[in-house]
Amino acid sequence: MPDAHHTTRARQRELTRGALVREGRRLFAAEGYAAVGLAEIVRAAGVTKGALYHHFDGKAALFRAVLEEVQQEVAGRVAAAARAEDDPWAQLTAGCRAFLTAGTDPEVQRIMLLDGPAVLGWNEWRALDEAASARHLTEALAGLTAAGEIPPQPVEPLTRLLSGAMNEAALWLASAHGPTDLDDTWAALSRMLEALRAGPPAR
Repeated sequence: MPDAHHTTRARQRELTRGALVREGRRLFAAEGYAAVGLAEIVRAAGVTKGALYHHFDGKAALFRAVLEEVQQEVAGRVAAAARAEDDPWAQLTAGCRAFLTAGTDPEVQRIMLLDGPAVLGWNEWRALDEAASARHLTEALAGLTAAGEIPPQPVEPLTRLLSGAMNEAALWLASAHGPTDLDDTWAALSRMLEALRAGPPAR
């Protein structure tokens, strides 16, 4: 059996890390990464700065953990929207729309779309995004290609093109303020998807 003292300490470490991520997320979403100091985070979490450094190298490392959590939640929303549909094509379009809609959430906008690329750099941000959601998109496109819904073609470049288009749209939506921006963006993406579905493979 595991040592009770060891189990208690492990649980305490888990609670401390959870508090830091929770409070860091709340503060990063409300104030933006640049405006939040470590002292504010540890005070809100009720821990010492030493406890923070036990779990994270610094503010950027804590932000990375927060960003990963947000990206996983967005990926979960996308997967849930897709699972709610029976038809494979409807699953793809529902997932794409759920991704764009998630990007209008102020917390997602601030952490994932505005501060994420700026704090971590584009390459690391893209790697995290790919780990969180690209696999689902690849599987959906592979299934549609195998079923003949999409003309036969390599799936990897198609995944990158579609993922890039949606990320750019989400980044634009994060800084746009028009009342019809989301609907207009979805209409444009829908037309792109339909052209992909109906069009012959390029020669």
